[in-house]
Amino acid sequence: MLRIDALEVFGLEPVSFEVSRGECIAVQGPSGSGKTVLLRALADLDPAKGQIFLNGTDRNSISGPDWRKQVRYAAAEPGWWGETPREHFAADGELDIPLESLGLNTEQLDQSISRLSTGERQRIALVRAVIDEPEILLLDEPTGALDAKATAQAERLIKRHLKTGHAVILVSHDPEQVKRLADRKLAIRSGRARMGRV
Repeated sequence: MLRIDALEVFGLEPVSFEVSRGECIAVQGPSGSGKTVLLRALADLDPAKGQIFLNGTDRNSISGPDWRKQVRYAAAEPGWWGETPREHFAADGELDIPLESLGLNTEQLDQSISRLSTGERQRIALVRAVIDEPEILLLDEPTGALDAKATAQAERLIKRHLKTGHAVILVSHDPEQVKRLADRKLAIRSGRARMGRV
């Protein structure tokens, strides 16, 4: 599904690995080790040498926006360009189920983003990331601001995305979350990335 060949990003030795359909790979390492830089490079948000293929298609053969429709990066601190969450969705008719599954409601879509809690913003951003079912989800600490109940709800949504044949690359500092979600882990230490078992 996703193949990374000798990808060179700032601070890391060349990285190569593959991600299969329905697979979750956790990226772990200390703060500043290059986890976010790696995800941003996979999403073609930051420059990087090497090759990335999605279902055999080279990242360099299509535009950045078209690539990111299928390889979606969700930042640890979501970015917002509109006044309310609703402005960040192309259509809202299909939002009810995912919102409710995360303990949210449609009224929150019309509140000012500045009035929403950090956790509410993070959950809405997760819905925004999965709503059009990208092939690959690149999640950077998607539950960092959530309590245990909200984390469980978010993890169910991630698992549902995996069950439909999509893949997830997840940055998490929570070893228990990695055990619950990931099939393999990419450990980053001292500029080197090594794939291993969870």
